[in-house]
Amino acid sequence: MEYRCLGTSSVKVSALCLGCMNFGGRTDEGESIRIIHAAIDHGINFLDTANVYGRGTSETIVGKALSGGKRDKVVLATKCTSRMGDDPNDEGSSRYHIMQQIEGSLKRLQTDHVDLYQLHWMDLETPPEESMRTLDDLVRQGKVRYIGVSKWAPAWTVEAIMLSERHGWTKILTEQPPYNLCDRRIENELIWCCMRHGIGIIPWAPIATGILSGQYKKGKVPPKGSRFDGRGFGPRLCDAAVERADALKPLAEEKGVTLAEFSLAWVLRQPGITAPIIGVRTMGHLESALDSLDVAFTDDDRARIDEIAPPGSAVSNYWDVNVGRRCRRAAGITKE
Repeated sequence: MEYRCLGTSSVKVSALCLGCMNFGGRTDEGESIRIIHAAIDHGINFLDTANVYGRGTSETIVGKALSGGKRDKVVLATKCTSRMGDDPNDEGSSRYHIMQQIEGSLKRLQTDHVDLYQLHWMDLETPPEESMRTLDDLVRQGKVRYIGVSKWAPAWTVEAIMLSERHGWTKILTEQPPYNLCDRRIENELIWCCMRHGIGIIPWAPIATGILSGQYKKGKVPPKGSRFDGRGFGPRLCDAAVERADALKPLAEEKGVTLAEFSLAWVLRQPGITAPIIGVRTMGHLESALDSLDVAFTDDDRARIDEIAPPGSAVSNYWDVNVGRRCRRAAGITKE
């Protein structure tokens, strides 16, 4: 296993981060625990979950899997901000919500601290000063080691860094954006922002939630049991995305690997990337992800990829589809 420094810290994390969103949902508890143990046995020491995944179910399973001596073998990351109940204060990045949610996460994860605590999305209703001060307090209390954000715009990220520098608060160490060959938009600004400020990038959806596995066909109903089964085509699964996947497949075949392995390896080897998050659902998915570590790219390979999937381009929308709603709510616009 290859290990990389997490942001500007000297903490070493595996080049693949095990995403735990499916655990307790599409993957039952027993299989989830087996996958976590297998990942650790193969050298993966970086796990990412969130309070909202199954409304705490994923964290509970991760806690069970790490009990009995495995907790200290991993860098454990979780997130808050997303809605956890029906109360008006059951979502967001307010001091009230963050302080409430860290306690729940610690209990479910069966630990006294989280190694990386992340804000799940931009809360436009909470001043960044409030969120950053609260996260700093959690670090000082020993409940959190490092802090990060997910799906934040570059301007928000830089503002948070400036606030931390001004007040002596803990700085953001990581950013978790979507990044794959169907949506390369973080290359336009966010990657360079993170590299400039020493922020580690741990991208989610490296194979575009399965689109870059090659299993979807234009004009065909998504396969039974697939991520888009029952959901159909939309902002992410669209004809243009399927066409891009089909065009990339011959390049993967030339290397003797699957399109999913090829696509994951490409993200893994991009500038500024610390560890892509692999949202595995089965043991087979884990094995495939591990095989991607052996895939290498030449300059000619990269040029051919860029012809099919131009830098900074997107044919699928992997940015937060709810951001428009949140902007309107923050502006006091309650109706469409």
